[in-house]
Amino acid sequence: MSAGRSRPEPVQVIKQRRDAALRTLVEGVPYIGFLGITFDRRGDELTAVLPYDEKLIGNPILPALHGGATAGFLETTALVGLAWSMLWDEVESGEEIAPPRLPKTIDLTVDYLRSGLPRDAYARAEITRAGRRYASVRVEAWQDNRLRPFAQATGHFLMPARGEGADG
Repeated sequence: MSAGRSRPEPVQVIKQRRDAALRTLVEGVPYIGFLGITFDRRGDELTAVLPYDEKLIGNPILPALHGGATAGFLETTALVGLAWSMLWDEVESGEEIAPPRLPKTIDLTVDYLRSGLPRDAYARAEITRAGRRYASVRVEAWQDNRLRPFAQATGHFLMPARGEGADG
């Protein structure tokens, strides 16, 4: 090994740093805890998980997930996906991560494609435009089969000024 090259960080250290940053981000939003949403992280990709809970049922006759819980799940997935993309470079550099200010929702359009069944749901956000002040995100939610989404959303978000922490 040449004298000018430092040894790469062990993969476990990198994983722990990424997981800690995601935990800091998620724990800063009480609504995420209320709904029970968790995030499965693989590299820089996040999959949101909404575990089934009786309180999420809107129509007990069918039964079907409540539309408000579905919309909240989609919006949360978009917001955390955006915030995670903003944090990624800091996380990778090894800098100390302060909870970021989340983007603010300008609008969110939800398409309910079929009834959400009484079981776990998953969602992924795709950032279609990310500027300094404004971002567009598309989110898709599914249950048993990713190719059969039960809801999707498109949202526009006002981005926080760079360098603003959660208390700034």
